[in-house]
Amino acid sequence: MNSTTKSIALIGLIASLASSVSSLASGRYFGYSYQPETSPEGELEFEQWVTVRSGRSRNTTDRADAKENYSKMQISSEIEYGVTDRYTTAAYLNFEQTSYREVTTESDISKFRFAGISWENRYLVLNPAENPVGMTLYIEPTFAGDEIELEQKLIFGNRIGEWIWAVNLTHETEWEKNLNTTEGTAIVSAGLARSIGKRWTLGIEARDVTAFPEYEEASYSALFVGPVVSYRNERFWG
Repeated sequence: MNSTTKSIALIGLIASLASSVSSLASGRYFGYSYQPETSPEGELEFEQWVTVRSGRSRNTTDRADAKENYSKMQISSEIEYGVTDRYTTAAYLNFEQTSYREVTTESDISKFRFAGISWENRYLVLNPAENPVGMTLYIEPTFAGDEIELEQKLIFGNRIGEWIWAVNLTHETEWEKNLNTTEGTAIVSAGLARSIGKRWTLGIEARDVTAFPEYEEASYSALFVGPVVSYRNERFWG
């Protein structure tokens, strides 16, 4: 197993748009980090997520999978419903568009695929309106043909005056190739933002990702840090 490598990158602005069927109790302030608040009972929302990752290159030509100009677009369409004031559930349809240039064959590759169905579940344990720190439990299975993924989170956060903060501790297990291979991933993300007026927030977010193929030695670790901007009104947020 190769030794762990550490890289630092800048999180680009994430194109995240969401429109709500009813008024929002609390919009999302961060690209990756969830806040502990759940939807009120009976509230229904539709959210459309588009995340673009580009610019990665692996130019080591002695590797069969060497790639240049790598770009991935992840698209998720979500319906979210507040079952109770503490329990929120959501269903996603996921798609991926990937493009890159293979170094060894000098071929340009572009692929679009259905990336499965996800079922998100969030349960509010400590209400941030009543406690110094809010906490929510999160579990999300994803089914995509011969791939299955299970994601679990501990979500912490609160609002102090005009400041909003969130910390997420995430563990993912992914079974691929007809469940013959397993990879675990540990993720720590954190965000801090400040409200600017009634509609805008500006902040910073960091995300550390470490992968463990077959739950053995870590194959890679990457740290992402970058700005976050949020806009919201009575009908939508983004």
